[in-house]
Amino acid sequence: MSVRSALPWPLRWLLGAVMLGFSAAVALWAFEFGKGIAGLDTNAKQELQTLRAEVQALRSDRDKAQSIANTSGSLLTAEKAAQEKMAAQIRQLEADNLLLRDDLGFFEKLLPASGADGVSIRSLQAEMVSGSQLKWQVLVIQPVKGAAEFKGKLEMTVNGTLSGKAWTTTLPGGAQVLQLKQYRRVEGVLDLPPQAVVQTVTAKVLEGTATRSVQTFKLK
Repeated sequence: MSVRSALPWPLRWLLGAVMLGFSAAVALWAFEFGKGIAGLDTNAKQELQTLRAEVQALRSDRDKAQSIANTSGSLLTAEKAAQEKMAAQIRQLEADNLLLRDDLGFFEKLLPASGADGVSIRSLQAEMVSGSQLKWQVLVIQPVKGAAEFKGKLEMTVNGTLSGKAWTTTLPGGAQVLQLKQYRRVEGVLDLPPQAVVQTVTAKVLEGTATRSVQTFKLK
């Protein structure tokens, strides 16, 4: 014995089509609802594209700002280096100027004094460089052009007080050998005993036993 459905087959097809359509409608609604939840609808895509464009623009602006900052930093570094170089050049020029002034003063001293016709002391300088040292410098010239070489000695005498009493000393080893054709600059440092007070320094140029020139420098 067989059991048959009471519904005719056209109704069964119609019912099946209705069920399939309903299922499809539910599936489509679920899909659209899911897109709305996930933000994948058309407006969300447009907003996502807009945000991406804004992010790209911000990155571009950031890169430009970073490039400007790097350039500014390089310019500041270069300017600082240029200023330091200029300052060093100024210091060098000041040192050169001071040296030229010293040289000018030195060569001015080489000009013969009025009436000078033989070897003479053109300049004598002395100063205390510490509590117990005396620095001295003597410039001796022979103003006559084409004169023969002078051969003699330079004698230095220091006068003052030592422990409140009169005191005199000379260079260690006595007078120095002095030879010159046109001019000669001689200098040195003399060690002094404690409590010595220097008042005057005298330079004397000797030729044999004859004194050719004498000059005294008074310390302040």
